Amino acid sequence: MPSLPSPSALPNDLWDLVVSIYDAMSSFLWYFTAFLASTSVVPNGGLQGVAAQYLLGLGIGDITGPVVETNMMGYADLAQVDRGLHMRERSRAFIVADAAAPNNRIVFINADIAMGDTGVRRSIVAQLSSQFPGVYTDSNIAFVATHSHAGVGGYLENLLPQVTSLGYVKQTADAIVAGTVLAVRRAHQSLAPGRLRVGNATVLNANINRSPTAYLANPAAERARYQYDQDKEMTVLRFDDNNGNARGLLSFFPVHCTSLYQNNTLVSGDNKGMAAFLYESFVEPNSLPGNITFVAGFTQSNVGDTSPNTLGPICQSPGKEYDGQPCDPDHSTCGGTVQDCRGRGPGFRISDFESNKIIGQLQFEGARGIMNGPLSPVQGAVKSVHAYVAMANHSFQLADGRTVSTCPAAMGYAFAGGTTDGPGAADFIQGSNTSTTQNPFWEIVKGAITPVPSNAQKACQDPKPILLNTGYAHWPYEWAPNTVDVQIQRVGNFVMLIVPGEFTTMAGRRIREAVRTKLIADGVIGDDAYVVLAGPANAYSHYVTTREEYGIQRYEGASTIFGPYTLEAFIDKYTSLVPYLANTATGTPASDPPPAEQTSKAISLQTAVVFDAEPIGQRFGNVLTDVSTTATYSAGQTVSAQFVGANPRNNLRLEGTFLSVDRLVNGQWVVVRSDSHPSTIYEWVRTNLILGFSTVTVSWTIESGTPAGTYRLRYYGDSKPLIGSISSFTGTSSSFTVG
Repeated sequence: MPSLPSPSALPNDLWDLVVSIYDAMSSFLWYFTAFLASTSVVPNGGLQGVAAQYLLGLGIGDITGPVVETNMMGYADLAQVDRGLHMRERSRAFIVADAAAPNNRIVFINADIAMGDTGVRRSIVAQLSSQFPGVYTDSNIAFVATHSHAGVGGYLENLLPQVTSLGYVKQTADAIVAGTVLAVRRAHQSLAPGRLRVGNATVLNANINRSPTAYLANPAAERARYQYDQDKEMTVLRFDDNNGNARGLLSFFPVHCTSLYQNNTLVSGDNKGMAAFLYESFVEPNSLPGNITFVAGFTQSNVGDTSPNTLGPICQSPGKEYDGQPCDPDHSTCGGTVQDCRGRGPGFRISDFESNKIIGQLQFEGARGIMNGPLSPVQGAVKSVHAYVAMANHSFQLADGRTVSTCPAAMGYAFAGGTTDGPGAADFIQGSNTSTTQNPFWEIVKGAITPVPSNAQKACQDPKPILLNTGYAHWPYEWAPNTVDVQIQRVGNFVMLIVPGEFTTMAGRRIREAVRTKLIADGVIGDDAYVVLAGPANAYSHYVTTREEYGIQRYEGASTIFGPYTLEAFIDKYTSLVPYLANTATGTPASDPPPAEQTSKAISLQTAVVFDAEPIGQRFGNVLTDVSTTATYSAGQTVSAQFVGANPRNNLRLEGTFLSVDRLVNGQWVVVRSDSHPSTIYEWVRTNLILGFSTVTVSWTIESGTPAGTYRLRYYGDSKPLIGSISSFTGTSSSFTVG
């Protein structure tokens, strides 16, 4: 398509007409190209028949929000405010269309964030449906999070998850939307005939169950069907071009992205972001992260009670007699409180970043083994079905004929106790289904935070003691979701349940089995059906446990906000969607109204950047502490430089970088590392709030196998004056030698 003329060169009415014609021509060309692709391709200038059943598209986009002065999302810790960057967050988009009927398609988005959100997804859907009318819709777009606890917060539109971020952070949400839409556009532009294959394998040592006593409450006969108290199986969907060359992958494996601890303040994709980086750089070692064609998505599954801290929860209580001993198994306490009980990752003796690398490496190796092993072809129709369900007071029938109901949202006491990945505060503990053990102070205070629960709400949520009655808290806007998305995407015999919460191990097994049984019984798919879980996606409704686990009231049960029948409600709803996945199915399922938009009501207390200033005698980007110009650095050593800095919130540098490591090659400087490499760290410090001074430190830990030569560090910044516009600058260290 030719480019459009400048809008300033045309009258408004004429410009609108030009845009309309251009959009119409773009849509026509897309459908015409899709038609041609479904019947032929043109390699080497000649027409050939296509055996591929699918059109496949893969894309990636940068979604990194403000990396300083913003609360991080996941641990809900007011003190966890970011101060720099470990690795950029990305959205990875995967499109599958039926080559014979390209309108039948799905978009699966895997984003390096903590959870999906209704408001963010609404914006993504609006932009994509506007750019590609009739192609990408509310029905076929799945927005799935990796559940990283090291990402930027403030983007969810309900009030409760905004509390620690001091309200809504528009800059975070805008970055997620912009990068995700870009990823989908890139995937769309890369659509080409291809094939899909699927396989699975056991991945050991990458996860444990962090609530084993709750898991043990499930029936013994049911538990006896499984070897482990968490899923160890990884499933991989391989994307090939028409010649059998791999273009990317989607893996499904449950492990919390809590390798980086609650005291971490560097933005990162955690262990799944690490796994994606490792795979993409393995395939394209000479490409910078984000600038790749092979896209590796590491998707979360039934993650609820899993942990990457595989050495288990240990009392970290120096000077106490129980220091170094396992925590109390029922309540995850040490000396009666939760604060010292923390899970240890496999690299804890070095750092949580080492643990993060190990867990990411295990997932990378598991996926690589599956990709190179025996795989089964994926064949059949492409279908997507989506509906909304109001989970407050949702009535339905159980298999035994009883009519039961979910409840308006509420958080239990054990929610405030946290987990062994991130302990809570005060005297809250896990594993208690009565509030009598709690400080009576909270019995008084909780009614001042959210409305006092009625007897009906208490009975509905029983045996959960209610701490926060969020489903009844509507001021200044909704504290919790009451209506959530339910969605299923089907590609042939491969079916993805897109779920709006964190399902525990057994909850995930039950819903997968129920849907698979229904698919086979209804003749939608045969015995070769693969059913996987993907979430937390689209919206965030916290946790989903089995009824037995709910009765134990550990963190997961206390965070199952819609009451003890939440899992059964989801099973009932998801199985009801199965008929709409049949090859010849038409129409749409019954749906409740979508949730009301909350973003326009959002409160934000985050202070904007006022100004940046240079100390007397300095300029932005000047080197304050330089590298050594006399020593020769070697693998394993860290080289760093400190610069006169400015606030990175002035420019997120999406699709760019705050730093680079450059190597001198044939007299030219070549960028070999960016802020997306795990070997680099970007740190910003405000040194004087009143005068607007700050510093930036750029660090690089030299990897094994780094070529000997001459290198330098560079810092890319943007400063905001008190009056005037933001301007860019660059800082450069002295050259140094790697031997």
